[in-house]
Amino acid sequence: MTTKKKHGAKGDDEVPRLTLGSKFRIRSLGSRDQVIETVGEFRGVTSIGSVDALAIEVEGEKKLRIIPSHMLLAVDVIELAEDEEEKESGDVHYG
Repeated sequence: MTTKKKHGAKGDDEVPRLTLGSKFRIRSLGSRDQVIETVGEFRGVTSIGSVDALAIEVEGEKKLRIIPSHMLLAVDVIELAEDEEEKESGDVHYG
C-alpha cells in the first residue's frame, strides 16, 4: 500500500520524485495545434523504441496512456505517493 500526501504546502523544500501511485496532471503535445491533458496515476517509466515515456493510468477510464518524454509540456503534482523503498529503509543503517 502506498501512502499519499497532497503536494504544494508552503515550506515544502523537498524535490518531488516520480513514485509509483502518485497522481499527476500532465499536458502533452497531441498534434501541432492540440494539447492533451491527462489526469491519472503514475504506473512507471517505459520506452517506445529508444524514447523514454511515462505510463499513466487515466483517471475514470480503464486505460493506460503512454506519453513519450519529448511530448511533455507540463507535469502538475496533485498527490505524491510515498516511496516504498524510503519508507521501508527508515533511518537505520547497518555497516
